[in-house]
Amino acid sequence: MVRGFIILMLAAAISTRLELRLLSFVLSNLVVGSAVAMAFILQSEFRRFLEQLGRGQILQLIQPYQSSPHKSTNVTDEIVDAVRELSQNRTGALMIIETGIAIDERDFSVPGVRLNAEVSKELLQTIFQTSTLLHDGAVLIRDTRVVAAGVILPLSERTASRQLGTRHRAAMGITERVENCICVVVSEETGSISLAERGILNRPLTSSKLKELLEARLFQSSDRETVAPNLRSIGRQVAAQVWGLVKRLTGQRKRKS
Repeated sequence: MVRGFIILMLAAAISTRLELRLLSFVLSNLVVGSAVAMAFILQSEFRRFLEQLGRGQILQLIQPYQSSPHKSTNVTDEIVDAVRELSQNRTGALMIIETGIAIDERDFSVPGVRLNAEVSKELLQTIFQTSTLLHDGAVLIRDTRVVAAGVILPLSERTASRQLGTRHRAAMGITERVENCICVVVSEETGSISLAERGILNRPLTSSKLKELLEARLFQSSDRETVAPNLRSIGRQVAAQVWGLVKRLTGQRKRKS
């Protein structure tokens, strides 16, 4: 999306330089419209950028984030071990796992209680015990951290099976609204394990199948994060090629005149 916006800006600049008035007018309006659209689409990223800037975390803005496959494997093992125990004890659970950019908390009905703790099997099992105050909500997992617990999610408006409870409908609801996350659900009645992605439930799952699916999703997100730092070099290459084209076009016009 950013690359497309850069190309659009360069095209508008070229058309203005070449005095193509109609094309320049159209492209300039498209640039303005695209800028407004990106402000809405990327509002959570802009907010996080301003927060880091306000905290003086300038180095984190410059340094690209790289997710370690080893860390992803450790997190997956902890989640799967916790889900296996919860399933055997028929303890209901709901976990939101981010697979890309951070989820905007306004997509939640209630943001929950901040924890910011390392993901561990013991922590996840403790949170979902019925004697705790946070067991009814969902747990938000970001990278290797449990960001929050007791998160209340919007319910799906789809007509679901009578066998599905509130946790399953909540998992479907948040994954319908937010694409960069998956939800793991443990049924309190049957102990069955489900995985929700883009509003679709994959159930019932074994713990080994859940591990396979989680590793595939988390490693895919790691690959996307690794590719992201190449954006600057690609942008420079595109800019250099376009600038060379502009020079050739202006040089040809000067020779003709």
